[in-house]
Amino acid sequence: LTFNIIHSLITKQKMQNNVNLGYVFFLALVAALGGLLFGYDTAVISGTIDQVTEQFQLDDINKGWYVGCALIGSIAGVSVAGIMSDRLGRKPTMFISAILFTVSAAGCAISFSFTELVAYRIIGGVGIGIISIVAPVYISEIAITRYRGQMVSLYQLAVTVGFLAAYFVNYLLLNHSLNTQPGEGWMSLIFVNEVWRGMLGMESLPALFFFIIIMVIPESPRWLIIKDRVERASGIYGKMYTSPEAVTQQIDDTRSMISSEVKSEWRTLLNPSILKAVIIGVCIAILGQFMGVNAVLYYGPTIFKDAGMTDPLFCQVLVGVVNTVTTIIAMFIIDRVGRKKLIYYGVSGMIACLVLIAFYFKFQQSMGLSVYFMLTFFLLYVFCCAISISAVVFVLLSEMYPNKVRGLAMSIAGLSLWIGTYLIGQLTPWMLTNLTPTGTFLLFAVMCVPYMLIMWRMVPETAGMSLEDIERYWKKEGKK
Repeated sequence: LTFNIIHSLITKQKMQNNVNLGYVFFLALVAALGGLLFGYDTAVISGTIDQVTEQFQLDDINKGWYVGCALIGSIAGVSVAGIMSDRLGRKPTMFISAILFTVSAAGCAISFSFTELVAYRIIGGVGIGIISIVAPVYISEIAITRYRGQMVSLYQLAVTVGFLAAYFVNYLLLNHSLNTQPGEGWMSLIFVNEVWRGMLGMESLPALFFFIIIMVIPESPRWLIIKDRVERASGIYGKMYTSPEAVTQQIDDTRSMISSEVKSEWRTLLNPSILKAVIIGVCIAILGQFMGVNAVLYYGPTIFKDAGMTDPLFCQVLVGVVNTVTTIIAMFIIDRVGRKKLIYYGVSGMIACLVLIAFYFKFQQSMGLSVYFMLTFFLLYVFCCAISISAVVFVLLSEMYPNKVRGLAMSIAGLSLWIGTYLIGQLTPWMLTNLTPTGTFLLFAVMCVPYMLIMWRMVPETAGMSLEDIERYWKKEGKK
């Protein structure tokens, strides 16, 4: 047994020393661009809420529906993403998401009724749900073990760049519309008279670019091996590895794990060891949404306005900058520090910041606290969130499950994530009104505790483990 372990470690080290890293990182970067669309589509809504509410005379229920309708689409998208990617392949599924993003962005820009706008937002939401599953899965399957955390984190980095791009575009277009006289024609309608159309429509540019660039990347070699297309997988691995022995070893390792799995994907999921991993993934995904991050993304300008900020959209741009810079830091340390340590440090900081933000809203007037007190801890909260749960969640979910059912299992976890996101998007206005900002942020702080406990007691440290090693871990756990 000891000899086999040492031999396996030596073989994996040789494999990792015979890697065409530039090519592998290029593949990961292309797939990660789907995260930019995810981020833009998710965050752009924050700058359009007030304008759309005024134009279509929305009440609180319809205002929440405007924010939440895309999340309904995301739930639908994530429900089918795993099945689609497991049956059609990772690459064709990314094509489909790019088409949906393009149609949604163009449709939102020319919508003339609230019903049309909601319909196109739902179409974009389906694209979000699909890409949130298939892009991290693709990256994890082409990634090299030593760099898998960094490579999957490229997706999260692209998401945060999408957030920042949305905030920045919203800020620039709003200022442009305020300093430009209203005119006639489509350009004036979209970019001046009703500038929310331009904010939503600008997504069509990166969506078209993503559609084109997907053409240059190959299918996931692990998916090809599962479908018994070993020759094609061997050709792709031949570009990723410089040594024929490394190619053979990777193919043999993947095939050995597939051959040990039962034929039915659903029966595999019901295996006690795999079911445990799925349940843990669901808990991680849904709890993460109740720790405040999406309330910040969707309602940041509203929260800043209530706090007394004179330029809430600029403050949201600062949120995007901190989020992006911190994600870059996390990308470089996630494989060195480990997933679990980042969670321990980051979530502890989140709790402290949420409590202090709640303190600000409670004692702002009586103690004469400056709005910059709130802004400071708000940005620190974003830093702690980006360095921990935001950086780790897609990495963990993309690597926790067996090769044969990775898409399906991640869809289940992703479904719970989007259900949680929808609930937060729909409930945050109600909570800010009825629980007050103080109660809302204290609730977010409390929800951090079970998340920490699950990560501490139930989740293994996956840094440095191959996907096949992680699968063996869960199978071993199931036998205890």
